[in-house]
Amino acid sequence: MAIRLEHAVSVKQANVQHLISRRNVVGVGVGYKVTSGGPTDEIAVVVNVARKIPKAQLAESDLIPKTINQVRTDVIETGVIRAFQGPKDRWRPTIPAGVSIGHINVTAGTLGCLVKRGNRIYILSNNHVLADVNAGKPGDAIIQPGSYDGGATADRVAVLDDYIPLDFGGEKAKCSVANGVARVLNALAKFTGSSHRLQAYQATAGYNALDAALARPLKPAMFSPEILNIGRPIGARSVSLGESVKKNGRTTGLTTGTIIQIDVTTAVMYNGRLASFSGQLMANAMSGPGDSGSAVLDENNYAVGLLFAGSDNSTLITPIQVVLSALKVELVT
Repeated sequence: MAIRLEHAVSVKQANVQHLISRRNVVGVGVGYKVTSGGPTDEIAVVVNVARKIPKAQLAESDLIPKTINQVRTDVIETGVIRAFQGPKDRWRPTIPAGVSIGHINVTAGTLGCLVKRGNRIYILSNNHVLADVNAGKPGDAIIQPGSYDGGATADRVAVLDDYIPLDFGGEKAKCSVANGVARVLNALAKFTGSSHRLQAYQATAGYNALDAALARPLKPAMFSPEILNIGRPIGARSVSLGESVKKNGRTTGLTTGTIIQIDVTTAVMYNGRLASFSGQLMANAMSGPGDSGSAVLDENNYAVGLLFAGSDNSTLITPIQVVLSALKVELVT
């Protein structure tokens, strides 16, 4: 006899309380019964359990009857059902990659992935996420989530360890002669009533190969190599023009794109300062502000790059081999 859907629903509603109170049950619904051959077209009361347990290990009162009011039952292992967290949330006790993180003085960026030197584990992201665009000092607090997402000092999960300085084409001079001349001229300017001052400036090469930094976890066991919505990277490799890529970032979550340019040379704006980059990859629009630091992977979950910048219609990515080599680290898989 075929069971009508309305009848199965009424049976489920009449019996839900004594079913859901049984050991290991996490939910009850109505659906199609599943057999070893796959789904059938038979309507059943479906009992969802955290895990299937042999009948011999269950009390009689915890066993699910085969039928209830002529409606067959089905037991499905769903696992424990939890509210999904977003990449901007505070993750505890385990912190995956692909979520909000940042230097205590930075708004928020993305935890890219885990890397290692020898047996020591590190968090990989961008300089401008973990090192505050060269302003950070080793030992500075790294918080999860980033401050823009509600993180504060109490959310310190790591400390800044190492970063590749960003080169903006010049920096404060270290030369004692140049600084001495600047002091003399500034004293003269003050004596004459001028409000202008001079600063000795050292010209630098002005080209960058990457925007990257490492943080050292306070408790490495808190961090998982799993990337939210993607899974664990299985290795690192180069990527070719036209290949499909994906990332999970703090702002736009899981997105996909295509490598549309390679060996890119471009200027990137950092809070009003321009930094030039060369040897980069470009994908189409697959990111937004706050996604900086995301690990970029191919369709097979090989890490291929580190996302660090973008525009309304493009995304800039540093090849992963460049990042790993510069920081002398290996990918944790």
